[in-house]
This record gives sequence, C-alpha cells and structure tokens, in this order.
Amino acid sequence: MKVDLSRYDNSWYYPGRGVFVRTLWYFVNALFFVPSIWPVSSLKVRLLRVFGAKIGKGVVIKPRVNIKYPWNLSIGDYTWIGEGVWIDNLARVSIGANCCLSQDALLLCGNHNYTKPTFDLMVGEITLEDGVWIGARSVVSGNTYCYSHSVLALQSVSGGKLDAYSVYRGNPAEKVKTRDLAGSID
Repeated sequence: MKVDLSRYDNSWYYPGRGVFVRTLWYFVNALFFVPSIWPVSSLKVRLLRVFGAKIGKGVVIKPRVNIKYPWNLSIGDYTWIGEGVWIDNLARVSIGANCCLSQDALLLCGNHNYTKPTFDLMVGEITLEDGVWIGARSVVSGNTYCYSHSVLALQSVSGGKLDAYSVYRGNPAEKVKTRDLAGSID
C-alpha cells in the first residue's frame, strides 16, 4: 500500500519560539546539558531560566540531561533530575517540588498517530505534582498526570493518571500498592 504523504500536515504545531531561539538553545543544550563535563547545577538552572524555564530553588540537574524546549518547562523547589534524563517537552511539562526523576527516565510529550497513514503528530502535557518519583529508565507519555507522591517504578511506562500516594509498575504501569509515608521524618 502506498501512502500519500502530501496529506501529512503538522503546520498546526508551534514549538513556542522562533528558529533563531530554538537553534541557540540546541547549541546551549548540546554544550552544557548533554555532556557529562558540566556537573554544576547552578549554571544549568541559570541557563534554563534565561530561555524561559521556571525553576525553583535547590534544583539539582545532573550531567547528560537533555531538554527539548526550556520555555515549556517548570520545576519546583528541591527537585532532582538524574543523569541521562530526557525531557522531550513538545508541550508543557510541570514538575512539582521535591520530585525525583531517576537516571535515564524519559518524559515524552510527543507521539504519532499510528492509525492514520499520515502518522500525524500528537502532543500532550505532563504534570508531576509534589513528591513524585519517576524510577530509572521509566517512560512518562504525554497526557499523563502524576498526583502527589505517586511513584512510577523502575523501567515502567505510564500514560493517563497515577493516583496520589500510589506505586505503579510495569508496561503499561498498573497500581501495585499504596505508598505509606507515615514513618517519614517530619
């Protein structure tokens, strides 16, 4: 079956900034975020703010982090972004305070509609409320909302809503237990 690609039209999508700013960010990201030679979070936080990100205090951004569009990003106080995290934020990504994105986690706002021959672009926002933990090598897709203190376990894949104080695991992620924080330090 031959597909007529002339019907493929994603002109509706606008990434939020013009070509010059996107190109400038591409090089800043490639020089200061993706390589492991810049371990200092404060420089990365300042650069993100220059490009329009809203970043709280005490945020830690480890090496090899890749961020698509900082102007679509907000991060609350004392959040940890682990090594190798990829935030492909074609849409808004809001990360609350005291969150942890573990190593090699993927936050992917974009996807393609495989049911259409033109493979149209689909984008959706991601929201992580305060205290959310995204496990190492986990994937969070667009249109996902993780409520307060929810956990997505190691190598899991989420889409949709994750209940507050709940632990999810698997592909697709399913709720496996309730997170008990009663013994936590006050």
